[in-house]
Amino acid sequence: MRALVSVSDKSGLVPFVKGLVDLGWEIIATGGTQKLLESEGVKTIGISEVTGFPEICDGRVKTLHPKVHGGILARRDVPAHMETLKENGIETIELVCVNLYPFRQTIAKEGVTLEDAIENIDIGGPSMVRSAAKNWLLSSAILLTTTRSWKKFALTARLPTRPASNCPQRLTHIPPSTTPA
Repeated sequence: MRALVSVSDKSGLVPFVKGLVDLGWEIIATGGTQKLLESEGVKTIGISEVTGFPEICDGRVKTLHPKVHGGILARRDVPAHMETLKENGIETIELVCVNLYPFRQTIAKEGVTLEDAIENIDIGGPSMVRSAAKNWLLSSAILLTTTRSWKKFALTARLPTRPASNCPQRLTHIPPSTTPA
């Protein structure tokens, strides 16, 4: 199973990810998240290895790619989806651990520039959240968006073959208005 980890707030991340690795998960990571994990001895797969494409535009474009969103969005119960993944060399991603750039904190800072504010508008993070949320009910992707959710997941997960089927909804922190019906 594979987890994609791309976070701004890295509080408690290392022990959480080490726990996933101990349970046999492969870790895909982006930029600063990968640097932190690798510096702590956690083997990761860089997002560019997954996509076959470098991060571009000063890191603005890294996860907006079919090999990321296809791996999250493909329905495991639809043979045509799985065949499409196979035909395109896309592997599934079962867990998305992401939190967004600290936009609110950035714009609250005294003297913040417009450029700093703009660079803290997250695009890839919300896209991954939406992709994982869309497949959550179908037991295809687990979504963790807060350090609190990582800790709760780590305490309760026994990670069966279809991990989200054993993952209580409260761990995903999907607002009710976006939870699939």
